Amino acid sequence: MDWKVFLATFGAVFFAELADKTQLVGIGMAAKSGRPVSVWLGSVSAYIIVTVISVFVGAVMAKFIKPELIRYIGASLFIVIGALMLLKVI
Repeated sequence: MDWKVFLATFGAVFFAELADKTQLVGIGMAAKSGRPVSVWLGSVSAYIIVTVISVFVGAVMAKFIKPELIRYIGASLFIVIGALMLLKVI
């Protein structure tokens, strides 16, 4: 295992997900249902599936597209979506 890649990925995902709307959903679901373990299991399961899909798509894309291009496309989409949100288009 490449610990440098592992720790970089862990740090990026941890801080990106910290206090985002996914956590707010988890807080709300746990408070409403009163079943925090079920909410935790559902959240973890969903995140595992989403992560598997994203890693698979990234691995396939890397075979056909340079990683730098993927990074630029991702950054561009992030900026476009942010601008659309600021303009209240979406």
